[in-house]
Amino acid sequence: MKRTEIADVLKKQTQTHLNQSVKVQGWVRTRRSSKNVAFVALNDGSTINHLQVVVDLGKFDEALLKDVTTGACITVVGVLVESSGQGQAVEVHAEEIIITGTSPADYPLQKKGHSLEFLRENAHLRIRTNTFGAVFRIRHALAFAIHRFFNDKGFFWLHTPIITASDCEGAGSMFNVTSFDLNDVPKDAQGETDYSLDFFGKPTHLTVSGQLEGELGALALGKIYTFGPTFRAENSNTTRHLSEFWMIEPEMAFYDIIDNMNLAEEMLKYVISYILDNCKDDLVFLQERRAKEQMNKPKNEKDVMGLIERLEFVLQNPFERITYTEAYEILKNAKPNKKKQFVFPVEEWGFDLQSEHERFLVEKHFKKPIIITDYPKSIKAFYMKQNEDGKTVRAMDVLFPQIGEIIGGSQREENHDKLLQRIKEMNIDEKSLWWYLDTRKFGTAPHSGYGLGFERLMLFVTAMTNIRDVIPFPRAPLSAEF
Repeated sequence: MKRTEIADVLKKQTQTHLNQSVKVQGWVRTRRSSKNVAFVALNDGSTINHLQVVVDLGKFDEALLKDVTTGACITVVGVLVESSGQGQAVEVHAEEIIITGTSPADYPLQKKGHSLEFLRENAHLRIRTNTFGAVFRIRHALAFAIHRFFNDKGFFWLHTPIITASDCEGAGSMFNVTSFDLNDVPKDAQGETDYSLDFFGKPTHLTVSGQLEGELGALALGKIYTFGPTFRAENSNTTRHLSEFWMIEPEMAFYDIIDNMNLAEEMLKYVISYILDNCKDDLVFLQERRAKEQMNKPKNEKDVMGLIERLEFVLQNPFERITYTEAYEILKNAKPNKKKQFVFPVEEWGFDLQSEHERFLVEKHFKKPIIITDYPKSIKAFYMKQNEDGKTVRAMDVLFPQIGEIIGGSQREENHDKLLQRIKEMNIDEKSLWWYLDTRKFGTAPHSGYGLGFERLMLFVTAMTNIRDVIPFPRAPLSAEF
């Protein structure tokens, strides 16, 4: 008999399907027994919901049933019937049980609740829990929605390199890539590492962004996007940082900053709508989980909205659009600033917004997502198009509640001489970017793009609070298990 996934079994509630034989396979979540019957909650990962398997203890060998314990993997053949109990519409009355894999008493994931810290230490098993099953089903759906959005709008997915010789931002901590034996690194006449003998003949790193290569694609194919892993070697152990994370970076020829903002807002609303339409059971579970967490928080720290309400709110409201200067004036005159409640006081124009400022603007002042444009040139990357005032650039950051910055982008500087001058001002090696500068010499064109941190979007969509809990195997300082 062919196996049926539990998600499909639970949909079979009509008389046509009842009293028919089915074969299911999965892992035992719980088992409870009375004198004559046992009830087994079975899950195969296809849905947040479990299938109840009813076992007549008189029909099965006691030695077999002894191994039907939490964590065990079993195959069940039985009859699908209407359930007389609460919590499920149908159940399976077992006629045959095969133990595929036993689970001894020291199985780490017992029926009791476990802390997220404990589950991170057991990341090889945590995906079997309700919480992480929901998170990673949503992660798949969110990735699929992103691909579908760009495909349907005529974008091409460009695979940019993971190994690179350039640092997109002009600064930052990067992971080195080398073929050298680190116990015997060759030196040149000056006693420095002789990279001419390395695999690529020069220093190389794991990429922090596919943007620069993405621009090359946009200036040939028109509209491209990247979707791949990126890496930062920053020694940061916050709840918002990872050493390995995923980025989505569209680049579009002939788009100005307004086009860029419109695309970012449209994309975010599209993917959130897709999750609401296709992941409702998982969202309901995560919303209830979040509500239980909120019960122990002080009233002033509790979320005003539930998870699903928050997602729907994003869809229903246009994003507020303001300039950096307008944001500066709001923050400078805000009560938390005047009462010195900000950790980073807002004083002179030109400061870099911190997370506390971003969240104040989104959650307290505007109470909806916002897009900030026209940042000071001094705090932004070399490739951003300079405004006529000589002080600001056509940058844009999309800020979300609970998260802060979720998208960062800009119209790119298409003028060769201005771009070169900015590279020199920031002491970036122009020789390493000869190919990038070439695109401004040969058929340059206005173009724009942005970067979306996939895990940060996941935090918003799932209401999880630690970025290590929305990626299957988190990489962070001193953490590279599994």
